[in-house]
Order: sequence, then C-alpha cells, then structure tokens
Amino acid sequence: MSEVITIGEPLVIFASKDSDASLTDAVNFQKLMGGAELNVAIGVRRLGHSVEYISRVGQDPFGDYIIKTILSHNVGTKYVSKDSNNFTGHQLKQLVTKGDPDTFNYRKGSASSHLTSSVINKINLEGVKVAHMSGIFPAISDTAEETFRTLIKRLVDNDILITFDPNLRPPLWSSEEKMISTINEMASSADIVLPGINEGKILVGSDNPETIADFYLKGERTKTVIVKIGAKGAYVKTKNGDSYTVSGFNVDNIVDTVGAGDGFALGVITALLDGKDMKSAVLRGNAVGALQVQTLGDNDGYPDKNGLKEFYAKEGVQE
Repeated sequence: MSEVITIGEPLVIFASKDSDASLTDAVNFQKLMGGAELNVAIGVRRLGHSVEYISRVGQDPFGDYIIKTILSHNVGTKYVSKDSNNFTGHQLKQLVTKGDPDTFNYRKGSASSHLTSSVINKINLEGVKVAHMSGIFPAISDTAEETFRTLIKRLVDNDILITFDPNLRPPLWSSEEKMISTINEMASSADIVLPGINEGKILVGSDNPETIADFYLKGERTKTVIVKIGAKGAYVKTKNGDSYTVSGFNVDNIVDTVGAGDGFALGVITALLDGKDMKSAVLRGNAVGALQVQTLGDNDGYPDKNGLKEFYAKEGVQE
C-alpha cells in the first residue's frame, strides 16, 4: 500500500476564462480537475511520496476524465470505483483578479455521495504512514459521513497518523450546528489538526490562534494543532505546551487562493515523511501555499523537489 491515503470527492471544474465576469455572464470555460483531498494527493506525489485516493465517480465522460487525469499525476486509483447509476460531481468556478472566486456545485446525489463503508473494509492499510482527512467528504451525504467514520475508526485501530483539515463548506451541510459539532468531533480523532483562523471563528468562536489550538488539543488523540493565519504564516501548539509561529512568505501577486490550504497540508505531510521536525514541516507548508496562490489552477503551483529547493534558495531560507 502507498505511504499516504486520502478520501474525497473529485470534481470536474469548469473554470471561467473571463476575468471578473460573474458565473451568469461568463461564456468561456476551461475543463479542469479539482477536489481538496485530491489536491493534497497530487502534491504529495509530486514531492516524491506514494499516495492512494479513495473515491467513487460516475460511469460517464466526467468520471473517465477524472480517472485518466488522476493517473496522469501518478496517484493510485485502486480504490476509485465507478457508479453506473449516479453522476460525477462538477463545479463552475469564477475567475477573479482579487479575493476568492464564486463557485457553483453540481454534486448533490453524486457518485461519491454513494460511496459506502463496505469499500473501507476492503482497503489494505499495510504500509500506510499518514492518512489525510478533510471535513468536505462527510458533508456531501449521510452515506459519505458513515463511510468517513468507518475509515477513521480503522485508521485509529491501526495507529496510523491522521491529519485533519476542517475545510469548511457550509452549503454542503444541513445546518451550521451540524457542521460545527461533526467537524469538531472528527477533529478529536486526528493527531494533527489544521484549522484556518477564519474557520476558528466559526468552529470555536474565536480568531485567536492560541484559543483555537487549545480547543483542539483537548482531543484525546490530538498531539499538535497548526492554525493557518494567512500571509503571516502559521501558529503551532503541541500537547506538551510548546508553541511558536512560523512566518509565511511574501507574495507580491496573488492570482487565486484556491488550493493554498491543501498545499499547506501536503507540505506538512511530506516534510514529516521526509523526517523533518514540525517547525520545518510548517515552513514547507507555508512555502507550498505561497507557490500555489501564484497560479490559476487548484493545484498547478505545487512544486516537485527541485521546484521546492529553488524556492527556498530564492527566499534565502533552509528547511
């Protein structure tokens, strides 16, 4: 089995090519592949680590495109199944010159939302070192939530390191209360929790990084909380009370913020797999995030090993 596994819903994204036009007015679109957990998988592979992706797509042209594109990134598809009764999820995405783009999803009742826990019981976890989990997949359906919980239980039972990114998507949840309670419960099963400071406002009721960290460190399994604080970098606090901030990198031209948080996660994961300490892992997370916001695609800015080395040299830092 691969070193890293993750589970999620892949999306076919139709990204607008009409700058700052609303999704109603845009007429020119480019077909891309997206999905937060898949972004992480692609970036992990690009930095030299094996990764397996768990999902379900429709038996349709979009599903074929997704599988073909995943394979082109050398990400494992052994546990990506096809569904002849339900469609592959897709999304419209705005092109903006400032801020976050508007999106519109077509994913309710998608193939991924019908991925059952029976699949999880067949997964070979031998050799898996890290599982990256996100709050998006359990939001897409009750079935997906049950499947997600089944996977978490197997991971905990096998003592596999779990990273968890809340990745809040309020429109996918039945209510904000359900979202908050479910996300916070699931986070308690993770070794490393990766909330953003704005997510902390919703999930914890505070935008103070230490307050957010202290909340998640109450989790029985949680050893480290890394709070992403935007351009300032990330605040880290551990179970034993150590805390510090790792500064971010200055980016003059932010093109698109989508994929930056996923880039941060994959930076942390790959650095830890490379034997780096947590401070170096967070530095790498900041670096990958900084590279990603300078590109249009959801994962186009993720570097390979040489690209990462060149970025560090340019910035005058050592990992």
